[in-house]
Amino acid sequence: GISACSPKPETPRPPRTPEQQRAVDSTVGASGLPGARGVQGALRASDSAASRRAQLDSIAKANTP
Repeated sequence: GISACSPKPETPRPPRTPEQQRAVDSTVGASGLPGARGVQGALRASDSAASRRAQLDSIAKANTP
């Protein structure tokens, strides 16, 4: 007889932590893969935005009575 084969369903991976995702993105950005420069640019933009938020938070805390 003929038997049907179906692939074993894969269990989904748990989501990456922000630190894990940053490590993956950094590795991809450092590679020679197509799109790596875009990943590097996104990481720089993220770092810049985080730095700006930290500065604004510091200013806000300094001006709070």
